[in-house]
Amino acid sequence: MNKLIVVTGGTKGIGRAILDRFSKVGFDVVTCSRNGVELEKLKAEIGNAAGVDVFTHVTDMSLKKEVILFGDYVKSLQRPVDVLVNNAGYFIPGSVLEEPEGSLESMIDSNVLSAYYLTRALASGMKKEQDGHVFNICSIASIKAYPNGGSYAISKFALFGFSKVLREELKEFGIRVTSVLPGATRTASWDGVDLPDDRFMSKEDVAETIYSAYSLSKRSVVEEIIIRPQLGDI
Repeated sequence: MNKLIVVTGGTKGIGRAILDRFSKVGFDVVTCSRNGVELEKLKAEIGNAAGVDVFTHVTDMSLKKEVILFGDYVKSLQRPVDVLVNNAGYFIPGSVLEEPEGSLESMIDSNVLSAYYLTRALASGMKKEQDGHVFNICSIASIKAYPNGGSYAISKFALFGFSKVLREELKEFGIRVTSVLPGATRTASWDGVDLPDDRFMSKEDVAETIYSAYSLSKRSVVEEIIIRPQLGDI
């Protein structure tokens, strides 16, 4: 049986690049999105290209009840989860003192609690198997405040802290935990920004770095990955 990777928010950007990379080496994949049409397109494209099983579920990861339902869906497959990538999240620009009311709560729900609840749902199976690898897609904003970062940076600092706690709690069960802190990556989030491509990383480079960290022997774990554009932060 193929290994299984679960990636939240996998229809575009870094999440999609991760699914493409792991499916190329024979991983069956599970992902979610709020957009059912995009999920069906992904299912056809990856399934045809890699010849693996693709499981999808329409989910709004900002809502606890839907995160729980997605976790139940993954468990209903009755398959060990070899890799979990907590990737779902989004960015509202603004300063803490001037951003729209509710920005902090919204991004904590999407960027932190989604990872918290899904990991709680799936970690018990990993502990039973004494195996697995959890990647949390944090951000350079997890370690560096910057103008207009606002509550996004707060949420990513929190996700980084969650990841560090998980590392300590899960290491005795053979489960590896890696925090991924990418800088500016060329995805749809940067559409409309008047900057050349060489100011951004490619999403494929981020995915390749994650796969490389996974590929180490189980005697080693890359605890943190900081990856930036060669020309520096934007």
